[in-house]
Amino acid sequence: MVVIVILGILAAIIAPKIIGRTDEAKVTEAKVQIRNLETALKLYKLDNGVYPSTEQGLDSLVAKPTAGEIPRNWREGGYLEKKKVPLDPWGNPYTYASPGANGDYDIVSYGADGARAGESFARDIESWSLD
Repeated sequence: MVVIVILGILAAIIAPKIIGRTDEAKVTEAKVQIRNLETALKLYKLDNGVYPSTEQGLDSLVAKPTAGEIPRNWREGGYLEKKKVPLDPWGNPYTYASPGANGDYDIVSYGADGARAGESFARDIESWSLD
């Protein structure tokens, strides 16, 4: 009985710290994924002279676009190593716009809640404001 109480106390102390770290790790992962997408977009532009349009989206990094301005020098095999556009760490697609309101393109993860704006871990993670 005493052992169970001690384990319960330890769990109550340690669990919040672990849970907080999980959320921090997801924010960091989203920032890394956005940076990787930015690198792939720069390679795409280097080959084709333009960034994919909003309509073409991030999927143009893994499959040659068939709409809008068709890239002439699209790289066989695409621009992402894993051959698929990642979802953000919360399982939602990244939002992409080109031209963006904040530069040549905008990439956004809406954070833990999957909705615009938010506080703490639900805060948007935006390509133009990464640390």
